[in-house]
Amino acid sequence: MSLPYKIATLLYCFNEAGEILLLERAQEPNRGFWSPCGGKLKMDMGESPYACACREAREEIGLELAPPDLHLAGLISEHGYQGQTHWLMFLFEVKLKLKSLPPPMSEGRFEFCSREKILSLKIPQTDREQIWPWFWQFRGGFFAAHCHCRADGRNEWTLEEFVAADVSPL
Repeated sequence: MSLPYKIATLLYCFNEAGEILLLERAQEPNRGFWSPCGGKLKMDMGESPYACACREAREEIGLELAPPDLHLAGLISEHGYQGQTHWLMFLFEVKLKLKSLPPPMSEGRFEFCSREKILSLKIPQTDREQIWPWFWQFRGGFFAAHCHCRADGRNEWTLEEFVAADVSPL
């Protein structure tokens, strides 16, 4: 399937209470769904995934980060997501704890959510099926996975690599 390939970063930010920051997306892809903030890599500029994550943190939540403030928690490739795009997503956990809720912006509105609350939210199918479960399972370590998104709505997942955390989560 010949489709455009997009590269993005997602930021998994927590507050002091251990709640994760989610964005109710006001734009495509996934408008109306809740997900971590982040955005597309500026490939034409040669931007690295770490630089993209730092830029997105500054633009979306007003947080100044440097690469050492990030932990690469996961790498997800999606083949034919929604029949429109192939995605390569770098999942970063932000080591710094957020002290306040960022204000709403053009991308959507934010909310801090407990791990349990995420299950009751409108989240993308791929997130519900495997990305969130693997994020929690390997938190503090690393995982890489591939999803073949089928036209009939079924997703075929392959966990390609994982490293269990040596210590408790960040």
